[in-house]
Amino acid sequence: MENDNFDKLLELALAEDLLDAGDVTSRAIFTGERTTALLRSKDEGVLAGIDYFRRVFEKVDAGIEMEFYKKDGDRLVPGDEIGRLKGPAVTILEGERTGINFLSFLSGIATETAKHVAASSAKGNCLILDTRKTLPGYRNLSKYAVKAGGGENHRMGLYDMVMIKDNHIDAAGSITEAVSRVRAKWDGKYRIEVECRNLEEVKEALSLKVDVIMLDNMDEKATLDAVALREGDVKFEASGNMDLDKIRRYSPLGVDYISIGRLTHSVRAFDFSLVVS
Repeated sequence: MENDNFDKLLELALAEDLLDAGDVTSRAIFTGERTTALLRSKDEGVLAGIDYFRRVFEKVDAGIEMEFYKKDGDRLVPGDEIGRLKGPAVTILEGERTGINFLSFLSGIATETAKHVAASSAKGNCLILDTRKTLPGYRNLSKYAVKAGGGENHRMGLYDMVMIKDNHIDAAGSITEAVSRVRAKWDGKYRIEVECRNLEEVKEALSLKVDVIMLDNMDEKATLDAVALREGDVKFEASGNMDLDKIRRYSPLGVDYISIGRLTHSVRAFDFSLVVS
């Protein structure tokens, strides 16, 4: 967990919930009372974000005692006890919603990722990748959760890998011209991936010995035909509105990766409860 980056996000999250007055309900009802709160799963899936959950309460009140029985990557079923918190009722309740919001969001991503990894593993051996389709500011968290669910990260941003997409190709005039300009600028510093829309573009990208070829919205026959052209160490990535059904159909076709935007932009939040006694 990268505390520096997360703490910036956490400060914003706590500020929007507490501002200067704090939890005016709890502060009116409680003074110095101490309590115990049990964190439980109300859902089935994969846990992700327990250290971020812990960090929320460390920030709210460093005196809160915490004990956790589950770790990220563990599978959960309804009723599972994940951990206990002991401390002032006021500060536990002040951190409750923010902590659960992070945990629910990340566990939702991990759970959805695990479903797609299982679908892929049942039919082939390609890796499930995320994309840059993340909530602004949540990129590192979201991609961490993908890993917890058994997936792999694609590039983290625009800065760590060259990915030549349709707009680059059309503006440069061709794949060859775009790749040539990239190599002239960076001289092998970054891996190069090229998005291809048809088999002619695949052949052109192969002739340039790029690292990865993305097959953009290609049907199953075109995907098979493209993979059959494989030369050397080039990797193939299938992409385009991938869901569980398509994962099962595309993973046996010989692609190395399947990238899925929905893993980080439209998953269902995992359901947790923090019960105070």
